[in-house]
Amino acid sequence: MLINQKSIQSLRIFSDLIIINISFLAAGVLAQSLQILLDRNFIFILLLLLNLIWFFTSRSVRLYQDLNYRPFSLQIIQVSKVVFVQLLFSVLFIFSVKEDLFTRNFILFNSAFVWFLVLSKEYSVRKWVFSQRKKHSLLKKILIVGTGELSESFKEFIENNSEFGFGFAGYISVDGSNGENILGDFDKIEEIIQTNNINDVVIAIPSIYSEYIEKSIKICDKNAVNSYIIPEYFKFLSSKFQINYFGDFPIITVRNNPLDEIQWRLLKRVFDIVFSFFVIVFVLWWLFPVISILIKLTSKGPVLFLQDRVGTGNKHFKCYKFRTMRLESSLDNKSNKIVTKGDSRITEIGSVLRKTNLDEILQFWNVLKGDMSVVGPRPHPIPFNDMYSEFVEEIKLRHRVKPGITGWAQIHGLRGDVDDYEENKLRAKKRIKYDIWYIENWTFGLDIRIIFDTVIQIFTGKNRGF
Repeated sequence: MLINQKSIQSLRIFSDLIIINISFLAAGVLAQSLQILLDRNFIFILLLLLNLIWFFTSRSVRLYQDLNYRPFSLQIIQVSKVVFVQLLFSVLFIFSVKEDLFTRNFILFNSAFVWFLVLSKEYSVRKWVFSQRKKHSLLKKILIVGTGELSESFKEFIENNSEFGFGFAGYISVDGSNGENILGDFDKIEEIIQTNNINDVVIAIPSIYSEYIEKSIKICDKNAVNSYIIPEYFKFLSSKFQINYFGDFPIITVRNNPLDEIQWRLLKRVFDIVFSFFVIVFVLWWLFPVISILIKLTSKGPVLFLQDRVGTGNKHFKCYKFRTMRLESSLDNKSNKIVTKGDSRITEIGSVLRKTNLDEILQFWNVLKGDMSVVGPRPHPIPFNDMYSEFVEEIKLRHRVKPGITGWAQIHGLRGDVDDYEENKLRAKKRIKYDIWYIENWTFGLDIRIIFDTVIQIFTGKNRGF
């Protein structure tokens, strides 16, 4: 074979170590000078340690995994992780030896050089490998056992992603069906593997044909062909599912929730307290009396509107808002009548508060109390939650985290309801889908992004309330 995978892996490791050493020297020269770098020869202890850290950390994140099995976007993430570990260690080393010359600029230059050069090299190697495979017809041939929807989806994926280095050879039928790309029935699988020079076999069959899984694996082992199984229940898994072990039993966690981990819950809670305290102390203390006076001058009734909403674990809490509707409408806390643009129940000052989202600024008190978070799925009023649950079965997944003042769905324009029932149903389903995606893909950085996007949308007039 023209391209040997182990040779490519060794080349990638060796070239990265060269890059680390070159980047270190270049950063030292730019930060100070070559002479100063050579005079402080103890700094080369750090270089040796950085080489060792790269070697072992890159293995732990499987940086040099076969290029066939990962997109370049994931490669960027993995390289960034290893570079970040190096950066942290460099800071600790410089601090511990009390180095006063090769400090901030040196560390930043070194990390930037390594990150950029390694990714450039990985991209170039990837392009070269795939071009060689196409040039010499070295795409690995995949045979798919099964002819159902799952098989068809996988076939479309490998045909649309040729950069992974695989080519579709055909199907093996397990139910006697005939059609395009079907090379034969299961009893001919060994012959088909041998005559078509198959490299890999993917088993994607319904559970009623489970007997063929063991037979397929035995035939693949006999012919030294790689075998893989796509489970039928794949469609039920989220994109962030995890595989763990319960004793000796492999367990698939269908839906991942990063905020189940105590360190991330603590980080989010600390941020919520600091952020909400800042808003209350520096903004709400003077804004509250101003808005209160305007509400009192323009309509009869209380300043505040307290509404029961659904929070974490399906528990109810009192959500604070400035009153934006006329008194008789505000008293109905159990109505599921939709509020739309131009609604006659909204007061003049209420319309302004809704457009600027200032009616919800009191919810920072809910955040400080612990009922809500700054970012999360918007809390539904109880009647609306009951209504949505009729056509969205997984709605309770939203309640695995605290509701938020703003959220992933809101910055994508999915706030509020509309008069048309069918359209409102579609909006609710989409909004809940976005909420579940947020929960399963939560990061602290994602929260910061949502906050920035919310502020920008408020000031630019995009996606305001009504």
